[in-house]
Amino acid sequence: MEKIDQQKADLLMETCLLAGKILMESTAEMYRVEDTLAYIAQASGCNIVSYTTQTGIFVGIDGMSLLRMAQITKRSINLDKVTKVNQLSREYVRGDFDLEELKCRLVYLQKEQLFFPKWLEILSAALISASMMILFGGKMNDFLLTFLIGGSAYSLFLYSVKHLQIRFLSEFIASWIIGLLVFSASKLGLVHNLDLIMIGCVMPFLPGVAITNSVRDLLAGHLLSGISRGAEALITACMIGFGIAFVFQLLY
Repeated sequence: MEKIDQQKADLLMETCLLAGKILMESTAEMYRVEDTLAYIAQASGCNIVSYTTQTGIFVGIDGMSLLRMAQITKRSINLDKVTKVNQLSREYVRGDFDLEELKCRLVYLQKEQLFFPKWLEILSAALISASMMILFGGKMNDFLLTFLIGGSAYSLFLYSVKHLQIRFLSEFIASWIIGLLVFSASKLGLVHNLDLIMIGCVMPFLPGVAITNSVRDLLAGHLLSGISRGAEALITACMIGFGIAFVFQLLY
């Protein structure tokens, strides 16, 4: 690898940190983050050393006394940004643009709001709840009720995530509301299968992506991030269960 000057080294590290931060904030796997940074560095003519965890990323250039760190304070599932960062890194490796242009595009991507509108998220959660209830053997008579309860619980979940900003509490509140609404409907005689409606309504909150990424990180040798993501998924699942159990204990 060729020797690079201080200015290019600083630009490379800033670009790699930005790419890694976007990927990690979008819940990408750790091996994907490290591979992407390695490809960018190799295309720039040097080797980079990176260490990634759930809460931070460290980057250094092999053979130089340079080290940078970026803190990861928030994470959300955004596969669109993961795909776009990977595409930008491939285009840079092909030589479609230079390193400074790559950084500018990454800065623009970081500022982009690529999430779906809230109403569409709520509608999707409601449809998933009702559809999963049917798939598990429920009756079409409960479809509309499950749709409404699932959508209402997800609306409250989004509200609590925005305003409470306490990890895992939003899942507990959402599952508690699901249990309360389902039991209330059961008392009114509107429910044909209480268990299947509850199962369908909690499906949008299950940490499927976290569990999948945890297993993939463990298989790739990233034991620390794999275990931490697994623990995060376990706590999320427990909070969902606690919310339902609290209603059972209170009303059943």
